[in-house]
Amino acid sequence: MFDKILIANRGEIALRVIRACREMGIPSVAVHSTADSDAMHVRMADETICIGPASSTDSYLSIPAIISACEVTGATAIHPGYGFLSENARFVQIVEDHDITFIGPSAEHISMMGDKITAKETAKALGIPCVPGSAGGVATLEDAKTIGAEFGYPVIIKATAGGGGRGMKVATSEAEMEKAYRTARAEAKAAFGNDEVYIEKYLQKPRHIEIQVFGDGQGGGVHLGERDCSLQRRHQKVFEEAPGPCITPEERARIGKTCADAISKMGYRGAGTIEFLYEDGEFYFIEMNTRLQVEHPVTEYIFGIDLVREQIRVASGLPLSVTQDDLQINGHAIEVRINAEKLPEFRPSPGTISHFHAPGGLGVRMDSALYDGYRIPPYYDSLIAKLIVHGRDRPEALARLNRALGELIVDGIDTTVPLFHALLQEKDIHTGEYNIHWLEKWLAAGRLS
Repeated sequence: MFDKILIANRGEIALRVIRACREMGIPSVAVHSTADSDAMHVRMADETICIGPASSTDSYLSIPAIISACEVTGATAIHPGYGFLSENARFVQIVEDHDITFIGPSAEHISMMGDKITAKETAKALGIPCVPGSAGGVATLEDAKTIGAEFGYPVIIKATAGGGGRGMKVATSEAEMEKAYRTARAEAKAAFGNDEVYIEKYLQKPRHIEIQVFGDGQGGGVHLGERDCSLQRRHQKVFEEAPGPCITPEERARIGKTCADAISKMGYRGAGTIEFLYEDGEFYFIEMNTRLQVEHPVTEYIFGIDLVREQIRVASGLPLSVTQDDLQINGHAIEVRINAEKLPEFRPSPGTISHFHAPGGLGVRMDSALYDGYRIPPYYDSLIAKLIVHGRDRPEALARLNRALGELIVDGIDTTVPLFHALLQEKDIHTGEYNIHWLEKWLAAGRLS
């Protein structure tokens, strides 16, 4: 096992990793920018080190600063959390070149799945069902129009190096293709420095279903069921649950086995998520995230397993602590992402927390690094907390979420908590009858006043 783990992240995920380290008896090192010197993860770690100024480019994204922090503190492993450098293959290679263990997949697998076209080709080769679309990058507008005619409109143009909805445009007809194609390429170039795009058939009313997988790096792997992440705004998830309300046990077993077999064949190490669009009983691969997900707590709740602990175990060379037969679903879990944003515009709302009270009680978990007097800096992502609830079934989980939201107090800033109060009044939320377009349409209709 590792002598000391450095956490190359901040906020609630850094605190989450610190807790796992403490339970395992492993000393932790928190890195921080000058803007985060009073952050909770800095207070809770066994050791801390400043790695640069407020700008993430000069701190949390600075590979030399992270490597130097390991050398100064004697950390023998790095946990990247999510975001920042967690899916940067170059970073992983540099870490390994310095004889430091990266707690996550290999640079090869991160690189393979980081490019959307290569990921799709790999998925096909591994037997994972994919959305019909172009065989690779689409270099010209003429090619784009040919593909649109072949598969039929609507189609979606996506950046090969994309994520978070950037470089992604829908064309519902040939007349719309030119503008959508050029805009997608321009956005991709601006966001990722790479304007290559590919095209897929645009599904009309799909759900976003992701399968949690875990590999031991030695040819073994398991799946931990699915999460439904269909409630999204601008391709950003806001409400996640497990198991999915629309997935049958037979569908879960089928797609789960396909995904577990795939990562076993790859020799994949650590946690990963294979994401799908789901429509009319069929799954269509869209991407694989080679890291821990923001929404991992809902999976932990229904399976009773610590995914961060498993990441650390596998990275140290130990086998998984569970087999597929050990993994049985218990109840239902829901997570809502609470952001420091002013509604209804969803405008960032940094500031000082004058009072914070986390909800508690049976089946309630609050992953947050907030405290009274904490100043939320304006330099980073607006996610400030994740409220996760667990119940014996979905109705109980929804009732528990409603109760927990009523107990939560975050004074001094605006948050997205009112969004979830409003959503829990909607019949479709309680019946589970929604898809990836539902929330955008609901917001456009002015239902959030």
